[in-house]
Amino acid sequence: MPGLTIGDDLPNFQVETNHGKMKLHDYVGDSYTILFSHPGDFTPVCTTELAMMAAYASKFAAKGVKLLGLSCDDVQSHNEWIKDIEAYNKGQKVTYPIIADPKRELIKQLNMVDPDETDSSGHKLPSRALHIVGPDKKIKLSFLYPASTGRNMDEVLRVVESLQKAAKYKVATPANWKPGEPLVIAPGVSNEEAKEMFPQGFDTANLPSGKSYLRFTNV
Repeated sequence: MPGLTIGDDLPNFQVETNHGKMKLHDYVGDSYTILFSHPGDFTPVCTTELAMMAAYASKFAAKGVKLLGLSCDDVQSHNEWIKDIEAYNKGQKVTYPIIADPKRELIKQLNMVDPDETDSSGHKLPSRALHIVGPDKKIKLSFLYPASTGRNMDEVLRVVESLQKAAKYKVATPANWKPGEPLVIAPGVSNEEAKEMFPQGFDTANLPSGKSYLRFTNV
């Protein structure tokens, strides 16, 4: 499938947003950035999603994460739509920029096209795609939802912390992990290295195989 996936470089497109023109790499800077697409302005699920992103903006900012929306309408439409979003969200302001893509060029290049959903004119709609971009401008994680399914912002927040923990320490997050719970030590780390890296200690699961590969620690 064409477009971006994990490990790819984010193209340094110049884009037009409701905050003015910008280059994507300049916006990302040295931060993690969440780039998320929407099928269109003044659509119901999208309105709830952008409102929820606005509500979670401070939580993402606390982790050093920027937000960047994309919708296939022009800047004027975005500005009018934001009034609805903020009204629905009881006044919570939309402080992040939203990219305009009325010609639907960016969604194709960024792998954000829904293969099934079309608008009344027969044009392909954007999927609910979400890319988490690292400070190195590479795609670290991608979600791809159909246009009919809204995203869960708690899950987005969770995976941001997972990515940041993995980048800082040689760890991974186990199934159903929540922030504050133990993490898995990477298999490439020996027990001797683990003792140095994690002076707080670690626990090894007692498994029938007798192999000590499942080790947990808190960082």
